[in-house]
Amino acid sequence: MDKVTISEEDRRRLGAWAADCAERALPLFEAKAPSDTRPREAVEGIRSYAREEMRKGPLRSLALAALAAAREVGDPAATAAARAAGYSAAAPYIHPLATPHQAKHALGPAMYAARAGELAAGDDAGVGDEEIRWAIEHAPEAVRAIMRQMPPHSPGRTRFDVLRHQLDSALRR
Repeated sequence: MDKVTISEEDRRRLGAWAADCAERALPLFEAKAPSDTRPREAVEGIRSYAREEMRKGPLRSLALAALAAAREVGDPAATAAARAAGYSAAAPYIHPLATPHQAKHALGPAMYAARAGELAAGDDAGVGDEEIRWAIEHAPEAVRAIMRQMPPHSPGRTRFDVLRHQLDSALRR
């Protein structure tokens, strides 16, 4: 298994991009659960980490809380939005092993945000494709460099797999 080289600064850049992606979907969660602040706190936490205002340690609890909110909300679009937030807070926890699982963690915020938009729009694939384009256009070189070290993702059969393949292949260029 190949090793991935990820500096702390690269983890911060990945975290900032992940927060940007997840934040785009947060209104979908907040519309269904306006009093549940866990996904917003996860995004705010990863932003604080990216600005070097917070250490990595607290992000694990924030990520798990956002993922718990995803399980509890009861709406598919809101669930995907909360997962995007949870994965954003977990982004710096990528291990230095080049595995498909680690690549999914890096791409999770953008993929779940795209899927949340699709679901909110009546499963409109065009909405998800647009979110993926946005994520690609806004990905810093550090994210692209991390992805180039990971094994590529082949197209799968589910819509989520398609979104992942679009994002993964574009970020490698």
